[in-house]
Amino acid sequence: MNFPHWFKPCLPLLLMTMLTVTACSSAPSQYDQAQQDTTGFKAPAAVEKGAEQGGTFNAFFPASEGDFKVVPSQEKKGFAEYKLKRDGATLAMLTINDTISLPAAAKKYEDATTTVAGFPTVEQGNTITGVLVNGRYQVKVLSRSDTFTAADRAVWLEKFDWDGLSALEAETKAFRRVQKRQATPGQKATAVQEGIEQNAAVAPATSSAPETTTAPTPGPKSTLETSPFLVPTPAS
Repeated sequence: MNFPHWFKPCLPLLLMTMLTVTACSSAPSQYDQAQQDTTGFKAPAAVEKGAEQGGTFNAFFPASEGDFKVVPSQEKKGFAEYKLKRDGATLAMLTINDTISLPAAAKKYEDATTTVAGFPTVEQGNTITGVLVNGRYQVKVLSRSDTFTAADRAVWLEKFDWDGLSALEAETKAFRRVQKRQATPGQKATAVQEGIEQNAAVAPATSSAPETTTAPTPGPKSTLETSPFLVPTPAS
């Protein structure tokens, strides 16, 4: 092939440009694939400093039963996820997350009318059932098969260790800090009023009547003098 004399010096540059364009349009990189694989897990993107470690939640997931296998899928701070599988197919995802990193997730349970193990539960669309424990830990069962119904999700929710999960300390300093930050002005005013009332309840009573003294009476000490119930205890 004959090229004009002015074209030959430009040929190497043209070939380099073509190779660069071809490389950029090739298959997705490993980072693109990782992004695609992790999309949809719905784990909190930003994790609060005081969030529970994801490994803490592992003990509360159901165990495998018969043909049903509960397989670890993902774990990070504030979040743990397992797959519920049968015959190699994923039927559902089981998750526990600490809503300290996403307080809005806990608000949807405020109007819940049903419970699981005594904790408020809500249906989220047609494929998710969630439960909120101690106003903080959210447990979900997410259907990944059309055959896995809301009734199936309810059955597997019952299999979580609710006693163990509810025993986790929910009122940590970090959690109270997030609650305070998210509270509305009305909620903050209510909290202040409740604190005033609690302080008033434990304050010793005062009287304007003149104090009188009486001579001590010899004999055994009164049970009132040694009763521990005389010591005021703060309201819980």
